Amino acid sequence: MDRKIRVMLIDDEESARKLLRAGIKWEDLNMEVVGEAASGIEAINVIDDYRPDIAFVDISMPFMNGIEFTEVVTERYPHLIIIIMTAFNEFEFARKCVSLSVFDYMLKPMVRAEITKVLERAGDRLRREPDHWDEVRPESEAGASDESQPMESIRRYVEQNFTDPRLNLAFVAQQFGFSASYLSRKFKQGTGKNFVEYLTELRMEKALSLAASHEKMFCAAAEVGIPDPNYFSRCFKKYTGKSYSEVAKEAN
Repeated sequence: MDRKIRVMLIDDEESARKLLRAGIKWEDLNMEVVGEAASGIEAINVIDDYRPDIAFVDISMPFMNGIEFTEVVTERYPHLIIIIMTAFNEFEFARKCVSLSVFDYMLKPMVRAEITKVLERAGDRLRREPDHWDEVRPESEAGASDESQPMESIRRYVEQNFTDPRLNLAFVAQQFGFSASYLSRKFKQGTGKNFVEYLTELRMEKALSLAASHEKMFCAAAEVGIPDPNYFSRCFKKYTGKSYSEVAKEAN
């Protein structure tokens, strides 16, 4: 593996993410921090964009904790290396989750030398494997490459299920028997948008109608499939250029 190893930081404490990002000599390890998320819900929504090889995951997060997040992602991304971060009073709980495919557990506050050792071990494993985000397309997918019907079915499925917070590229790919990388390519070809853009647009258009009807923001967030109101608020502002409360006021 000649390319840099991609790392994602998932922790609801911004200070903890900043400390981890700044405290490790990533270049020396041939690694780079490609993205962050402040909750498990946010991470589920953006992981297909960042395509990490390693994820540092805080065990204690709102709306979807680190264990719940790990249960989801290890099923969809079996080659992703998960490193759980946990406080002392949560450590035994984390260790009991031995059935999960977790690479290592680290006690907060973490020591730079210990983090580096864990990353070196993770790097050694990854360099013996191909890039699992660039899967070889299965033979079963080859026959579908020139057919519009499967993609139309997938688009309808997304439109009918976009309020499900579990929905992301890998989830849909599993439902239809495709690899995530293949579906990503075909979805962009078929719709002109990448999957995350398409899903976010559906959710935000629904959110706009809820704002116009004066639905409370935390209720609207849950209704559109983003139960983390902080992440929902950022998505809404990015999509509309206005805050949810501003749009609700204008609807008076």
